[in-house]
Amino acid sequence: MNFKWNIDELSELQQKQATELSEKLNMSAVLTSQLVKHGITTESGAKRFFRPQLSDLINPFLMKDMDLAVDRLNDAIGHKERILVYGDYDVDGCTAVALVYKFLQQFYSNIDYYIPDRYDEGYGVSKKGIDYAKQQGVSLIIILDCGIKAHEAIEYAKSIGIDFIVCDHHMPDETLPPAYAILNPKRTDDTYPFKHLCGCGVGFKFMQAFAKNNGIPFSKLISLLDLCAISIAADLVEVTDENRILAYHGLKMLNQTPSLGVRAIIDICGLSDREITMSDIMFKIGPRLNASGRMENGRLSVDLLVQKDYTAAITMAKHIDEYNDQRREVDKMMTVEANHIVEKIEKQQHPQCIVICDENWAKGVIGIVAARLTEMYFRPTIVLTRDGQFACGSARSVSGFDIYAAIKSCRDILINFGGHTYACGMTIRWEDVDKFRERFQQYVKDHISEQHTEPTIHVDSVIDFSTINSRLYHDLKRFSPFGPGNAKPVFATRGVYDFGTSKVVGRNQEHIKLELVDSKSPTVMNGIAFGQAQSARYIKSRRSFDIAYTIEENVYKRGTVQLQIEDIHFSE
Repeated sequence: MNFKWNIDELSELQQKQATELSEKLNMSAVLTSQLVKHGITTESGAKRFFRPQLSDLINPFLMKDMDLAVDRLNDAIGHKERILVYGDYDVDGCTAVALVYKFLQQFYSNIDYYIPDRYDEGYGVSKKGIDYAKQQGVSLIIILDCGIKAHEAIEYAKSIGIDFIVCDHHMPDETLPPAYAILNPKRTDDTYPFKHLCGCGVGFKFMQAFAKNNGIPFSKLISLLDLCAISIAADLVEVTDENRILAYHGLKMLNQTPSLGVRAIIDICGLSDREITMSDIMFKIGPRLNASGRMENGRLSVDLLVQKDYTAAITMAKHIDEYNDQRREVDKMMTVEANHIVEKIEKQQHPQCIVICDENWAKGVIGIVAARLTEMYFRPTIVLTRDGQFACGSARSVSGFDIYAAIKSCRDILINFGGHTYACGMTIRWEDVDKFRERFQQYVKDHISEQHTEPTIHVDSVIDFSTINSRLYHDLKRFSPFGPGNAKPVFATRGVYDFGTSKVVGRNQEHIKLELVDSKSPTVMNGIAFGQAQSARYIKSRRSFDIAYTIEENVYKRGTVQLQIEDIHFSE
């Protein structure tokens, strides 16, 4: 894929601000320019950014319905009611359930948790789950990472004497379900100043409010922040403001004193001897915690996260790792099949979005396949599979295009839908798939622009290799945790050459291990270009080329850096 490079130039004023900050902070202007782009122009602002403080977390009672939620929880505990903590089967839902359950269990024993079965019950609140709660004598359900659209289910629960406290972060409808309290910063009537909490984050704010109301020291919550960091990274919410504080301190917990269940996952992933980053969560920890819900039942992930015995935790982590291996095989097979379908469509037409369906695909993996196709073709993508009389779909979008709005425009033929700007799920009648595809494609055609579907890399600065040293990398790490809203800076260097020792590597010879020089420095830079072996012939010809890359630690040579090549532009 040929990427267009958008180089983020500073204005004259921003250049001046970056230079002034560079002098005050004793930091390269290459990096202080990043602060300026974040709107940070003062020394005190930079220090707050680099050292996020838990004391700067927002007052949880600023969230709509928080007082109602805390009062209802206090009443339940005071009257010894049975409480059920209910959550979605993905990483965000499982970590949220584990966090709320673990915190409340310290003070109250008449509590249990429930994760619906993806294949038997589907997404969100199920009648089966409510009936289970009734059989167990539950009168209060705290639901996390779902529930904001569960009108009928919550009405049913209300009719049989069960109250709901909804803790969600997905887009609400115009009408809210009849829950006792609804905590969701995306409510149109909510003035909570930060709108981008994940489901686990909303659960944390609920527990923060409960602790504050009951005189429980905030320190009792700190040990749960590893779950917040996992959720923030895996759910791809913005790593800004309150999420940055939670992720920063959550990563500290992950690296210093993670809970036993998280420690077991870390050990199974092979991460125990290195500093864990948001990227490690996204690509190693998160997929494993997701795997049980994709292949079997997400409850196993919660069982692991609340486990108090390390031996038992390791056994559970190994089971989850096996599920992840199975998931990878299914994912690989489905992606190949899906790609063949898209290639056939491409020969006949070049649609501005992708909507494909196969009744034999695994429901738990279609989201991964949709994400892969979006990356491959850089178009909004929906992948559907059959579930009895219905089709279940998962949607992913490209930067700048609101796929939630596109799906919402078809709501009259949808049984259910929900999600975010860039990721959604939906259920429709099997016989309506073609009608939905036609309507969705028309909406995309009317609203998408060429800019949305043009593969683009945002380059923060063009630098020479002489700029890159251990000091720069040390200062760059201070910008972490990285994620949406605080992306790892991408740099570019022009006119680089193979030092003569670059080579193709990988099991299938698909990557290039690079040793490069530029014309302005004697420094030889190591780099890795994943999946770009097709460029090897040109590189080995010793002609010059341009690279866009991030700066990473070389895990095989501690204390040294290497370039992770995002894209290569050959000289004209």
